[in-house]
Amino acid sequence: MQTVFLDQQTFSPKISLESIKSQVSELTCYATTTQDQVIDRCKNADIIITNKVMLSKEILKQLPQLKLVCIAATGMNNVDLNAAQALGVSVNNVSGYSQASVSQYVFAQMLEYFNNTADHKENTQQGHWQNSPTFCFHGSGSQELAGKKIGIIGYGNLGKAVAKIAQAFGMEVLIAERPYANQIRENRQSFTHVLQQADVITLHCPQTPETINLINSKTLALMKTSSLLINTARGGIVNSNDLLNALKNKVISHAILDVLEQEPPSADHPLISALTNNEIDNLSLTAHIAWASIESQQRLIDLVANNIQNLKK
Repeated sequence: MQTVFLDQQTFSPKISLESIKSQVSELTCYATTTQDQVIDRCKNADIIITNKVMLSKEILKQLPQLKLVCIAATGMNNVDLNAAQALGVSVNNVSGYSQASVSQYVFAQMLEYFNNTADHKENTQQGHWQNSPTFCFHGSGSQELAGKKIGIIGYGNLGKAVAKIAQAFGMEVLIAERPYANQIRENRQSFTHVLQQADVITLHCPQTPETINLINSKTLALMKTSSLLINTARGGIVNSNDLLNALKNKVISHAILDVLEQEPPSADHPLISALTNNEIDNLSLTAHIAWASIESQQRLIDLVANNIQNLKK
């Protein structure tokens, strides 16, 4: 089966594709692919592998040999699923590969924030400890995770992985019910209550019409002024302009974002502009890498290979 990988550069060059190669007759990889290149590159393909390249109805109709689209991610919004079904093209995504990576990222960021690790290291490099009149130099200090309340919004595999680690640290886990739910399920608490009580809010829900701009000026105002917001889910769940205003006005203490509405973001994105112009110092941004440990990426690729193998059965 002729297979085309449209955007291999979304993965680290350290990742092996041998598991996929073993399932296909020929694998052609492109670092990136623009929309106007898809048809020419895939006209003879039986299988397309795409992470983020869009496959619209118009494109799919022009690929009569296509049998399978393997989405090298969990989200499936980059493929017209109705069109694929009508054309007899199978579409498979991959899930369950990044729990360890994402949950580790969440706690790496939390520990850095509450322990001020970089600050303490810098204090020693700058000679503050060496010149201290006492045996230690406190600097910015540190806080314990034990006893803090962590609010988890989105309690799928990722949310559950975070909850497990939080409990090991002695944190109190608050699981949020859906914002507009009529009933609160067992072991969950109302969305509003979680926002009001949590010291840390971490987002793990999918981006849907109901969750777009879920974190906005009104919901941010419900949170503690000392609270920390972490988003490793999807950028559109947080209203960036509202968050920027909240950070400027100290409505919450700090935000850690691994995702934005547009990726890669433009240089004039309001949050990036505020950071680069030193308008705020209570925001940490990373480049959508929470999912991307080497192990997680390899696991994902191997699961794509499994999806191809299942097509052959």
